[in-house]
Amino acid sequence: MGLDIVGAGFGRTGTLSLKTGLELLGFKRCYHMLELVRHHAGHRPLWSAARRGEAVDWDVLFEGYRAAVDWPACNSWERLAAYYPRSKVILSLRDPDRWHASVLNTIYAGSKARRGDDPEQEEVGHWIDEIIWDGVFDGRFEDKDYAIGVYLAHAERVKSAIPPERLLVFEPADGWAPLCEFLERDIPDAPFPHVNSTEEFRERARARNRRSEGAD
Repeated sequence: MGLDIVGAGFGRTGTLSLKTGLELLGFKRCYHMLELVRHHAGHRPLWSAARRGEAVDWDVLFEGYRAAVDWPACNSWERLAAYYPRSKVILSLRDPDRWHASVLNTIYAGSKARRGDDPEQEEVGHWIDEIIWDGVFDGRFEDKDYAIGVYLAHAERVKSAIPPERLLVFEPADGWAPLCEFLERDIPDAPFPHVNSTEEFRERARARNRRSEGAD
């Protein structure tokens, strides 16, 4: 089937809201870091290979999916857009300062906490280091100016590489209208989903930690 939609936006730019919205519009299912962590642990080596520039069978990796957003897929946006030439590309964005603060307090803090007595959690934490903190930000994510520079440069690369008719630059606050127009879908009766706030992210992390402690 292949991907109809390639998400080029970094994590914490409303990617889970976008995933939820796309699935409501019929693009089921939509790949996201949560899908990988919960259902596809075996995909981690494939994404590591992609980071190294090695060949990946995208059709196998995305079997059953029509869209992909968030890390790690956004790291390979250019390869995916070329491999699926009929796909549309969505670049999700938010205010750079708010984006950095959000990532720092959620994904970054959470991945660094995935250490300790649980070998699986530690392995996931080191993999996220490889794919995101080292692979994208050269180990300098805590340097706000550097991280925001990477974020802005990434956005400009996407905008310059993808023809305007194939690209939607999207902020979740924009709601359904631009997304539905771009994808030629009717606007649903339900409000556009806004999910995965910083507090919701932290609560999931706390729940995961409680489950891990209960397994000891």
